[in-house]
Amino acid sequence: MDNQALKKRYENERIKTSASANDAVNGVVKWAPLKSLWITAMYLGTIIGVYNYFSWQTVLVFFITSGVTLCAGHSVGMHRKLIHQSYDCPDWLEKTLVYLGTLVGLGGPFTMTHTHDMRDWAQRQSQCHDYFAHRQSMPVDAWWQMHCDIHLHHAPEFIFDKAMAQSRFYRCIDQTAMLQQLPWVLLFFFIGGWGWVLFGICARVAISITGHWLIGYIAHNHGPRHWHVEGACVQGYDVDFCGLITFGECWHNNHHAFPGSAKLGIYNNQMDPGWWLIKALEKAGFISNIKTHKDLPLRPELQALNVEDEIYIKGTQFPG
Repeated sequence: MDNQALKKRYENERIKTSASANDAVNGVVKWAPLKSLWITAMYLGTIIGVYNYFSWQTVLVFFITSGVTLCAGHSVGMHRKLIHQSYDCPDWLEKTLVYLGTLVGLGGPFTMTHTHDMRDWAQRQSQCHDYFAHRQSMPVDAWWQMHCDIHLHHAPEFIFDKAMAQSRFYRCIDQTAMLQQLPWVLLFFFIGGWGWVLFGICARVAISITGHWLIGYIAHNHGPRHWHVEGACVQGYDVDFCGLITFGECWHNNHHAFPGSAKLGIYNNQMDPGWWLIKALEKAGFISNIKTHKDLPLRPELQALNVEDEIYIKGTQFPG
């Protein structure tokens, strides 16, 4: 297989491009009122919760709900399964995990898939808008990412997978993503009152969205790298010491190098709780056909930055 064919295997099939018509540079960043009001309301709820209801119990509710939605939902369900299809599982399990990912507060399955894929596509181009590259200062980027959307003048066509597009469940939770918090508001209020609601909903959503932006900002600007993707205007960087709190999502240089891998922390010292959960579910018989960096075709544009990883590129040894 020649280099162009190999590279094609890494192109996102949901994005239909025309080399003469599409570009990732020209566009405008506009305030998104609903998105902005959503995160602002979550911040206000968090402030009220911390001021009036701070206790070991409410903090525990925050940590448990955040852990479940971020690890099982966002990382394992929304990112590694729905977007990258890095393992197989029963339909009921996929939908359960994606539902939990929707509860993170960033958006439903269609919103998250489109946002993720458009960013990845833009970063793989020779040039892209600062919005995709996280190239502005932290305050500006925080405003852009959490309160605004980008509108490209010549965006590529986006076509969702047929099975996903036909799923009533996915359409429902995407269209009502914010409202999906309401059943949990009622449950938490019934069990623990406003303290549980403000910590289990508002604080969880506020911290999750802010953390998602912050890790993304750092992971596209600073940190160690093992790999370089030639021709890409944006490189991924690993964010050391954040493996546990990001459930493995901080190993972003690995992810840029091997986007289809279910294992993000591919080196022995890189903690990846999302991977641990996948392996546990595999052992329980719920997950199969797991793809890791060892199973993916080598990309002609992928370059190793040290001798040990160069050995892997040559096919004689695998990291991790």
